[in-house]
Amino acid sequence: MYAIIRTGGKQAKVREGDVIDVERLHAEGEVSFTPLLVVDDAGTVFSHRDVLKGARVVARVVGDSSGPKVDLFKYKSKTGYRRHLGHRQHYTALEVTRIEGPEGAERRAPAPKKAAAEPAPAAEQPAAKPAAPKPKSAGTAKVTATKAAATKAAATKAAATKAASSKAAAKKKES
Repeated sequence: MYAIIRTGGKQAKVREGDVIDVERLHAEGEVSFTPLLVVDDAGTVFSHRDVLKGARVVARVVGDSSGPKVDLFKYKSKTGYRRHLGHRQHYTALEVTRIEGPEGAERRAPAPKKAAAEPAPAAEQPAAKPAAPKPKSAGTAKVTATKAAATKAAATKAAATKAASSKAAAKKKES
């Protein structure tokens, strides 16, 4: 069984025996919370406010601690503006002692899982059809033909340019 509780503007998922850090609570001894959601051992979810009125999460205060120091420094150049701030969050450690579910949700053993359905024998399963090749659209064929023609034209032009430069070199040698 687990529950979702809210404290300090944050939510926490808790189970019996968990030790959690929450924002500082000025309390000693036991603290109780009204859960936002409870899931029992059978996997039944209780989340409606009216159903959860009777539910409680009871925790014992273990101790207090402080978080890491956060330094903040504001600075603007050429104006002489400087501000230095610091913050250190205080926390209370809580140990969850029990979760009291809503009425009618007494602790039950989890329901036995159903055996996985066996797959049907191969003879009963329909054979998979092979995928048919996709026909090329007319637009794709045009693009391919255009590219081939452009490549051929470029090769012809390059050959003509090479031949012309060869003739020019031959004439230059004769002179």
